[in-house]
Amino acid sequence: MSPLMFIIVIVFGVAALLTVVQIVRGPSILDRAVASDVLLTEVMCVLGADMAINGHTRSLPVLLIIAAVGVFGSIAVARFVARKDKTL
Repeated sequence: MSPLMFIIVIVFGVAALLTVVQIVRGPSILDRAVASDVLLTEVMCVLGADMAINGHTRSLPVLLIIAAVGVFGSIAVARFVARKDKTL
């Protein structure tokens, strides 16, 4: 593993740990949804950095699937919260 990749893994690992803490601790469903989107974005950034450093595109399908899961998850949470607000 290159030194640059090691630094990237350390920085994003700390960020991911803090994000998981926010997911567990978040007082509302919206806080947890935003934190999970941040976690997915961090994973995508690490995969993108790996592709840029090593000069390959093998992780591109994984990036697309993670992005789709993030978008559809955000839409599902927004619809759930909107439906919950209507009943109150």
